[in-house]
Amino acid sequence: MSEEDSAPPAIDFNTFVLSLSTSALMHLGKLPGSEDQTVNLAHAKQSIDCIALLEEKTKGNLTGEEERLISEVLYDLRLRFVAARKEADEKT
Repeated sequence: MSEEDSAPPAIDFNTFVLSLSTSALMHLGKLPGSEDQTVNLAHAKQSIDCIALLEEKTKGNLTGEEERLISEVLYDLRLRFVAARKEADEKT
């Protein structure tokens, strides 16, 4: 394996948002292909809140594509979080 093959991909805004989103999905137990489906709502909320903070602090400085991505990611994660919390409440 060459150095180029093992180098991590370049980080841009979209990659960063998707990385935070993946973290939230992992904590919601919704990461496709993952054997560990453990739900940790507190950590999921923290990841979602980080993305929301990023959205707030970058308002007016994003391209249309970046605004759409962060908005859609937050919408999806918030729906999944509410569903996961409801499911957890029903189990107790």
